[in-house]
Amino acid sequence: MNDGPRVALTFDAEHPDRPSAAPGGTERILDALGRSQARATFFVQARWAMANPSLVRRIADEGHLIGNHSTYHARMTLLSDDGLRADVRQAGETIAELAGVDPRPWFRCPFGDGHDDERVLHALEELGYRNVHWHVESEDWEPWRTAREIGGDTVSGAMRHGDGAVVLLHTWPLATADAVPVALAGFERAGVRLAAIDELEALP
Repeated sequence: MNDGPRVALTFDAEHPDRPSAAPGGTERILDALGRSQARATFFVQARWAMANPSLVRRIADEGHLIGNHSTYHARMTLLSDDGLRADVRQAGETIAELAGVDPRPWFRCPFGDGHDDERVLHALEELGYRNVHWHVESEDWEPWRTAREIGGDTVSGAMRHGDGAVVLLHTWPLATADAVPVALAGFERAGVRLAAIDELEALP
């Protein structure tokens, strides 16, 4: 049994906000995870799920953990209390219907905005969620980042953090689908155990 450090790969599945989106990128990420028998966590934006119902179901069917990434991908701190609750509640219902699994208690604030805001966190708690931030980001959303850079920085950042590192990636950037196999190979060489966030005792 592998007793190396645990790393949680997490992917925000959302509509892209940059021009470097890759058609078929989510499918290729899932293919790579499947080949490595690696379980990951996907934070799903509800509007993305509505546009990609078969992909949401595939994520769930292949054993990955699904969390809530809001309905509209708005910054949580900019929403009123009622607007925040309505957005998160609607997202949870939509994701549960399409994925066949309840995303609670896992939530990720869009852009990470609100992860340290008491008002946001209290509203999420009332709705049965806890926000999951991250320890490692490779800026995979930047169009100038190459797959090798993203993959290498993902591994090196996780190894610097140590056991329980939570890594932020996205399903849509052009380079990320190519970076995932690079990262998976690096983690295998390092003896890392890949885990979903529900397998970790502590979360950021």
